Amino acid sequence: MFYCGLPAQVTYLAPRRLRGAVQFSPTAGEAPEGCSRPPALRPPPPTSTTIASTTYSAMDEEQIATMKKVFQMFDQGKTGFVECSKFVNILNTLGQAFDEDELKNRIAENDPNKEGKVDFEKFCAIVMPFLEEDDDEAMHEELKEAFRLYDKGGDGYITTQTLKEILRELDNKLSEEDLDGIIDEIDEDGSGTVDFDEFMEMMTGE
Repeated sequence: MFYCGLPAQVTYLAPRRLRGAVQFSPTAGEAPEGCSRPPALRPPPPTSTTIASTTYSAMDEEQIATMKKVFQMFDQGKTGFVECSKFVNILNTLGQAFDEDELKNRIAENDPNKEGKVDFEKFCAIVMPFLEEDDDEAMHEELKEAFRLYDKGGDGYITTQTLKEILRELDNKLSEEDLDGIIDEIDEDGSGTVDFDEFMEMMTGE
């Protein structure tokens, strides 16, 4: 019989399937036999605009709303820009630890022309990575605590049967075949046990 309920550290997490890489084989446009193909063109390096757009598009509505409030707090003149010199104060206001060299690099990356100010999207591109790193550390600690709760003997592993029950509690729509497939991917050596690194990989997909 399995434990009643799951700890809060686990219940909001859903396992991410390991995704196989899709292989593409060139067919049309191949060079004729005996001819060498021209070298593939390398994509241009990302610009400050593409970096900012990528970060912004990955944010959810709640994150955007929160960042807008912070941005407006430091854009008192309503110019649509925040001065780069304010980022130390901004991160301190958010209670966020940061590496000064990393911050300088992120500012330089998003203000390559050294204008000394950035718009909202670039503001997010500078601030958000620091917040995400903190979230990753918090998640790691929560998963570590959850794993410890199931590793009652302190052996450094849990059984695949226990893991299967955890997965079933997280998503009751998973069939027995789905569960067996996930277990087979994680427990490649067939040992019947899963250590913390394997548990972490399954829960985060990293």
